[in-house]
Amino acid sequence: MAAYWTQFDGLEERLKGYLDTVAERLYDPTREVINFGLVDSAERASIVGHETRVQDIDFLVIYVTTYALSAIVLPIVRKAKVPVLVLNLQPTAALDYARFNDLQDRTTMTGEWLAYCSACTMPEIANVFERCEIPFHQVNGRLDDDPECWREIHEWMDAAQVMHGLSHLRLGLMGHYYSGMLDIATDLTAVSYIFGTHFEQLEVDELSSIRLNVSDTEVRQEVEVLRDAFDIQEDCSFFELDRAARTSVALEQFIKKYSLGALAYYYKGSGSELNEDTMSSIILGTSLLTRRGIPVAGEYEIKNALAMKIMDSFGTGGSFTEYYAVDYTDDIVLMGHDGPGHPGIADGKTRVRPLDVYHGKVGRGLSVEMSVKAGPVTLLSVVENKRRGFKLLVAECSIEAGPILEIGNTNSRYRFPIGARKFIQRWNEHGPAHHCAVGVGHIAHKLEKLGALLNVDVVQVC
Repeated sequence: MAAYWTQFDGLEERLKGYLDTVAERLYDPTREVINFGLVDSAERASIVGHETRVQDIDFLVIYVTTYALSAIVLPIVRKAKVPVLVLNLQPTAALDYARFNDLQDRTTMTGEWLAYCSACTMPEIANVFERCEIPFHQVNGRLDDDPECWREIHEWMDAAQVMHGLSHLRLGLMGHYYSGMLDIATDLTAVSYIFGTHFEQLEVDELSSIRLNVSDTEVRQEVEVLRDAFDIQEDCSFFELDRAARTSVALEQFIKKYSLGALAYYYKGSGSELNEDTMSSIILGTSLLTRRGIPVAGEYEIKNALAMKIMDSFGTGGSFTEYYAVDYTDDIVLMGHDGPGHPGIADGKTRVRPLDVYHGKVGRGLSVEMSVKAGPVTLLSVVENKRRGFKLLVAECSIEAGPILEIGNTNSRYRFPIGARKFIQRWNEHGPAHHCAVGVGHIAHKLEKLGALLNVDVVQVC
């Protein structure tokens, strides 16, 4: 409050120093942080509230440095109309009582106390937000020497960045749904509203046309890219590798033309030799795209393209997966999928194998076989439901080394802390589509924060 500055010498400068420290710690090369400075009056609050709109912010962080009137906080939040995080950070763990009580006069003592009383106004702010139906989030702790506090703050910042990315995501839809899979049918309007994602409807015919114009030189260069990225097995013919390379080059041009950040596709290509040639040679190219942060989901699985993008945006990778089989002897679940994989989270180099039959799909060609690297992983399913449109279904588990199904698909051994039977039961109870995304590391706490910012439910089964 501005009234304090003339009463307590040095308090304003001290609090500005704390504010600058927070701004510096919030900064990251991947994000823009705007410091609106110390807001100490209703007039200043009105100006800053307007400035948040001018700057088009995605996330508002309010650092409470001392007692602050709620009438100063509310105008900013009301005008910003974005998710809010309130930081209650004391300078240190506690006042030095002996030094404090030895100060020369009570005015000086009060000024020192005011530098520590950020907690005082938290109930007042919470009360006003609750009455105004303004969702908010909070972190309570210390400015210094509090790793847990700052870990949580940075998780909120990471979640805000993922939210921002989803709201600017251009997700390509190429082809049509896989016949009979009613679970993957998706309400595009709801996705656009809740996640902010834009959908670009694409034609397989256009990709096939681009593919026709790929030069032999480009194909030869792409073959070398594929050899470097994958472990090409000896029984892979040059003819099939050439087909895959040609499609990979075309895909890169296609993605660039439409500025896509993700893709969901499925198309039989039956009756069109060009389209069948394109779609049966797409797996290596889509795997390369997935590795570099443009996740590609087969079977036109839009919700899982979102799940993969979310996982990859948190830096954990995001690979397409589903139940394959249960090993009740070892109490693990085998999970994987045909089509694209994420070579960036594979255990070693992803193998490429020729398949005479794409099971359940038209054509033949090259496919990828990989296991996710051993260690902690997180499963994410974007589940369509009636309550809020969508919810995030999460499970933390681990990948174990061991035998897999060597059938030219992605395939891994998952161990769940609640056991295979209970995991399957709990996961299925929430009505997910049969696909989900897997990323390395345990990040349920980050996904929970993303759900809070998107205003969707998050359910963690283990």
